[in-house]
Amino acid sequence: MIKKEMPKDFLWGGAVAAHQIEGAWQEAGKGMSIADVMTAGSNLENRMITDGVLDNQYYPNHEAIDFYHRYRDDIQLFKRLGLKCFRTSINWSRIFPNGDDELPNEAGLQFYDDLFDELLKNGIEPVITLSHFEIPYHLYKAYGGFKNKKLIDFFVNYADVVMRRFKDKVTYWLTFNEINNQADGQHQLHTWTNSAVLVQPNENAEEVIYQAGLNELIASAKVVKLGHEINPDFKIGAMMAYVPVYPFSANPEDQMAASKVMERRYFYSDIHARGEIPSYTLAYWKQKGYQMSYTESELQALKEGTVDFIGFSYYMSATVTTQKIDDLTGYDIPDFPQAKIVKNPYVEASDWGWQIDPVGLRYVLNTVYQRYNLPLFIVENGFGAYDKQDDSGQIHDEYRIAYLKAHIQEMKKAILEDGVPVMGYTPWGIIDLVSFGTGEMEKRYGMIYVDKDNTGEGTLQRGLKDSFAWYQKVIQTNGQEL
Repeated sequence: MIKKEMPKDFLWGGAVAAHQIEGAWQEAGKGMSIADVMTAGSNLENRMITDGVLDNQYYPNHEAIDFYHRYRDDIQLFKRLGLKCFRTSINWSRIFPNGDDELPNEAGLQFYDDLFDELLKNGIEPVITLSHFEIPYHLYKAYGGFKNKKLIDFFVNYADVVMRRFKDKVTYWLTFNEINNQADGQHQLHTWTNSAVLVQPNENAEEVIYQAGLNELIASAKVVKLGHEINPDFKIGAMMAYVPVYPFSANPEDQMAASKVMERRYFYSDIHARGEIPSYTLAYWKQKGYQMSYTESELQALKEGTVDFIGFSYYMSATVTTQKIDDLTGYDIPDFPQAKIVKNPYVEASDWGWQIDPVGLRYVLNTVYQRYNLPLFIVENGFGAYDKQDDSGQIHDEYRIAYLKAHIQEMKKAILEDGVPVMGYTPWGIIDLVSFGTGEMEKRYGMIYVDKDNTGEGTLQRGLKDSFAWYQKVIQTNGQEL
């Protein structure tokens, strides 16, 4: 019998990250985080990572949308929307300003106590990420980030403090956000935000990031085990960025190239879910001559700290080919000789070049569940766009509704037709926020509008887009009316 209705306990929600909404970057004892030294960029200009905070630069995360002072009013909007859960993060540097402090900052703990109380009072379940691109800046300056094994203990200590403090308020936890974004070690923004690592000219970027990622995976496993000891009812998950890579053609070489590209990203979730370093990665390290540092006790920790579910973001798919076709341009990859990531002619793209592929979400749900046999949680999915207000100040974002509707339809097929257990769906940027990738405010994802532009000007007043009423109906009908 094919199921006809979505699960009654399905977690419809919305997702953000602390550094992209909270602001108050120096308030109540908070230390500087790695997000606080990232300047504003654009679709055409990369964000800069500066050495400390410079007077002549604009840092959009410093104020963000001032959720720190406005969260009670924003939560009333979330309640009106009907959210069952709200995914956000704890900013590590609010709790341990330097990351290696002996004692936590009580004011930071109290802020999250108050925030979680307010969510629960309004019937909204917190879904909390421990490290969402918010590593204390001091841990980079003093230790070089997660390429240093000392950060494993600092992260475990931080997680211990917050999990004990909020053990009766938070059930759903995620360890490291989109940990596999840094997979190839080539993108400075990803190595920075994932691991607080800036690869030096004399270092092999790929080797350094493999080591930093492995250190994070060890830290994550230790936290999963610890969390289950603190509260056996905790549900602790991984958080992956899944971008399925399709073969461009039926040529077996293209199929093999797609498989090898995906191995690099599956490395992270394979360890999270299976508790051991995959054989394909061990073989790759040996071929490259990489000397990775890990101990028998750390390998044991990986085995003992496998996750309860896989949380993931899904925005787009990609395509790879080994074919030499004149009008086919793309960028090289390190995983397969002569292979390139190229444009998929069968899908459209957003203003930022992200390929819009709703069927890819169903594909991910099926392939990941078949790989791990664990519940899945779609904790990010959304459409960044330039929203325009009409003469009356309204935003008619039918393009966002169309994107989300198409993806929810494919998610429902995975659940109702394919039998994939999906815990919930939290669209990214439920309220407009600072874009991680570009630092823009005008790359908007939200169903709630925030009056602020890319230069930091605006009243911060909130408003409702057409997508708000649409998603409200989706939640009210448990996905029946799209």
